[in-house]
Amino acid sequence: MTSEQVLLGLGANVGDRLETLAAAVHAIDDLDGVAVQDVSAVYETPPWPPPDDPRAVSQEPYFNLVVKAVTSLDPHALLAETQLLEQAFGRDRDREVRWGPRTLDIDLLLFGGRELDTPRLTIPHPRLTERAFVLVPLLELLPGGELPDGRRLTRLLAALAPLEGIELVVRLEDVPGRRFERPEGPRAPRASFTRPVVDPTDGA
Repeated sequence: MTSEQVLLGLGANVGDRLETLAAAVHAIDDLDGVAVQDVSAVYETPPWPPPDDPRAVSQEPYFNLVVKAVTSLDPHALLAETQLLEQAFGRDRDREVRWGPRTLDIDLLLFGGRELDTPRLTIPHPRLTERAFVLVPLLELLPGGELPDGRRLTRLLAALAPLEGIELVVRLEDVPGRRFERPEGPRAPRASFTRPVVDPTDGA
């Protein structure tokens, strides 16, 4: 079955934000038909919309990261799975306030080179180009990347300058006690999201 690359944006600003994001990354990797390839650093960012926006809701700062994965699921099937994960982490879409606090938010940012616009799902994410807190970790995983329409991520981020309030916090693999082990077994190896080490003399 053909697999496609997908980029997911994760955010949390309720409870132990770091623990939630670490557990969510492993939960995504455990989904049937999904394999995590890389994870950005964790960034602390102000809530969106900004406080001077009339739509803004008073709430705590977010921790955000972006996950790069491959999946054999179609976009709507992956959306359904990620919404079940949000629910498992305590999100209640029936009671929440739009753009309000979130125990866990998972957005489908990019899905291969697809462009999709349906009542349930728009890809690329419709507000991706407005959100520096998404573009910063996205560019970390896709340096030189672009949207399906050819717009380069670096140009989109530059258009949002000056960038304020986006602070790198940590990488998940650098935090003792935040590794969530998978169960032992032949089909459940230890999950690891450590980046490969590149030898600068290789190929010299």
